[in-house]
Amino acid sequence: MAIVGQKLVKQIQATGLKATVAQRLDDAFTRFTAGLSWNDVRGVLRGDPPAKPNPRVKPHTEGFWFHIRPTFYHEAVTTLYPTFRLGLLSALFFTFEIITGIFLMIFYTPSPSYAYGNMLDILTNVPFGKFMRDMHRLGAEAMVIVVTLHMARTFITGSYKKPRQFTWFTGVVLLGVTLFMSFSGYLLPWDQLAFWAVTIGTSMADAVPGIGPQLNLLLRGAPDIGAGGLLRFYLFHVVLFPLIGVIFVAVHYYKVVRFGISLPPEMEAIGEDTARKVPPEKRVNFLPDILTNELMYAGVAFAVLAISCATWYSAPLEHHADPLVTPNHTVAPWYFYWLQGLLKIPHMIPLLPEGIAGEVDRFFANVFGLTPKVFWGVIVGPLMFALLFVVPYIDPNPSRRYGDRKVMLTFGALFAAAIIYLSLAGIPTGVPIIGFGYVGGDPASEVGQAFIPDEGVGPVRLLPYEQYVVGKFTISAQPNTGSAGLDRLIRDIHNDMEARKARPDPLGKTLSADATGSLEVKEIQANLKQVIITLDYTDVNGAPAQFKKYTFLHAQSGYASE
Repeated sequence: MAIVGQKLVKQIQATGLKATVAQRLDDAFTRFTAGLSWNDVRGVLRGDPPAKPNPRVKPHTEGFWFHIRPTFYHEAVTTLYPTFRLGLLSALFFTFEIITGIFLMIFYTPSPSYAYGNMLDILTNVPFGKFMRDMHRLGAEAMVIVVTLHMARTFITGSYKKPRQFTWFTGVVLLGVTLFMSFSGYLLPWDQLAFWAVTIGTSMADAVPGIGPQLNLLLRGAPDIGAGGLLRFYLFHVVLFPLIGVIFVAVHYYKVVRFGISLPPEMEAIGEDTARKVPPEKRVNFLPDILTNELMYAGVAFAVLAISCATWYSAPLEHHADPLVTPNHTVAPWYFYWLQGLLKIPHMIPLLPEGIAGEVDRFFANVFGLTPKVFWGVIVGPLMFALLFVVPYIDPNPSRRYGDRKVMLTFGALFAAAIIYLSLAGIPTGVPIIGFGYVGGDPASEVGQAFIPDEGVGPVRLLPYEQYVVGKFTISAQPNTGSAGLDRLIRDIHNDMEARKARPDPLGKTLSADATGSLEVKEIQANLKQVIITLDYTDVNGAPAQFKKYTFLHAQSGYASE
């Protein structure tokens, strides 16, 4: 320490205090940037050409963060095509999710007794809590989309071919991590939507031949989702999947640096890979050109997220989880709709005539113990995902050019079409026009669900409190309640009923032609009203039946502002 002090004194005596402080600060700055002085960084920000020898290479060879990035790129991959910057955006969203997730962890306890209350606190009492939760949720949705598009782009351009087979393999792992990291976070709010979506998802594990009950118990921690299941999913979400993600992102980036970013297919000879052999005149330095470009992409992406969360997007929070009440039309997260669509396939071989298909089902059930749901959901579903791992190894074609890859591109298009079709089948309304996958109850209950959904807002709750007039009104085409908003709502219910009378749903059910209805508004107490929809109809057996559904509205409920 004394020697250091003596050197500092001698330097001050030789160059003066101001010059010494400036020199010491520049030395510290150079160590922090792993080789770039302040003047070097200023040159980077101004876009000045590098000196010779180029000091901007040092952070890549001596620094921790830049060593997984190339020092230069081929100019052909610096434009939007062929990468579309989807790999960069995937890594950015992953990092963004970790940062926003840490913020939310501070105010969250993974316990059924506290989780839902913590969510309410985050939304109401924590400064910027709702904004951060919306950003975290929307960022997760965006990450699923971007990672999926990145995989699709890699497949379309043939960038999975030799020598990048293992790079593709790590990318498929990261796709799985993205999906299951998002799914594991689905349960954490402990609301009805999360509880029942995860209950449906984990119940599929119970159908796995041989180890189903044990696997289901491992995931849930008990026969039903409870404290053990919530804690497990919390640990999956904040420890296991992020750790796997960090490891494989590092490996993935290392492989990208090792083999370079693949050039556009038309630029390379068939069977050759020249991404690493970049002529000096084709090189674009990472600093400053690529870095500033990536900062622009990051800024735009995060600005879109922030503006969306500040204007139109709001992460849903439903009622408190209730294992005794199953909401209508409960579905898995949208990125697993395709798997839910597979579960709706009624037969082992669905294209056969009904009688023959039923016999085939009985044969498989008696001989192999397989039902259509187990076959399609538990066996075929995971195999469809596992197929992605072997794509580079089942494609012997050395060419990456589009015209030479008609077979694989056709296969990819059919695979994508199947995923889209099954995803449409996975939603309650099913595939448009043909109706496959439609899940609906009695038409009368569907009217109630349409206007007073079990979860969410719906038209009844959206109508402002002051527009509800106390009384009982017949549902008709020309109501006269004295409130324009209430009249419009009653007309909408009437039109929905008439449509269900005229057109059968995909299951062939219609609302009976003699069905009538009423809407009643009761004032329960000051600033609290009850809205009741009642339908009288004839059931399929010709017997009179009645359906009722109600909700409560408070003057300050705030539904109309959503």
